[in-house]
Amino acid sequence: MPPEEAEFAQRLAAVEERIQRAVQRCGRKRESVTLVAVSKKFPAERLVIAYQAGLREFGENYVQEFADKRAGLTSLTDARYHLIGHLQSNKARVACELFQVIQTIDSPKLLNRLNLSAGERGVTIEAMIEVKLSGEESKSGADPVVIPALLDAAASCPHISLTGLMTIPPWSDDPEPARPYFRQLAALARQYNLPKLSMGMSGDLETAIEEGATIIRVGTALFGKRPKPVSA
Repeated sequence: MPPEEAEFAQRLAAVEERIQRAVQRCGRKRESVTLVAVSKKFPAERLVIAYQAGLREFGENYVQEFADKRAGLTSLTDARYHLIGHLQSNKARVACELFQVIQTIDSPKLLNRLNLSAGERGVTIEAMIEVKLSGEESKSGADPVVIPALLDAAASCPHISLTGLMTIPPWSDDPEPARPYFRQLAALARQYNLPKLSMGMSGDLETAIEEGATIIRVGTALFGKRPKPVSA
């Protein structure tokens, strides 16, 4: 096995062990948690290695970056791609061409743009509402009070399947400070009868699973540190 494939297999095994321990602690089944491999900043070849190792769900942050690498992924026939970064409504058409899941819905305008583009392509896009639960200026997402309006808007979008909520808590070396945010998102999902919860990353995936995550977004623990941009 080539070194890159062997290294990825080791990383994946370590992540799987963490997931298994977490689900066992809270009496859940492994299949209740979907692992999305966050591949932003990594070339298509690394996604191919992850796919060959058995992963099928991939997360990207930037529409243009993924558009540039999409041509190198034609052999990944049953892979699903999640947009997990902020989406501007003027890029909705391109996003519908590239992604099966948009995790960062934050406005009725964006929902309507996606619905129109998906209808033109004859597809249905799975969507999740990104909820901003912290006061961080750098974070995007909808205020929790806007969720009912977004659900109403989604109900009139036949090409959108709105399945859940997503959030990104403030970053910390310690996973425990993220727990209240995960708990709040889980409460909102129950309140609005939404089945999917996308929360938890490399550093806090266990905490997220304990609080009900059905999707975890893992990048560094699978791919290592992201490559730095090459200087001009």
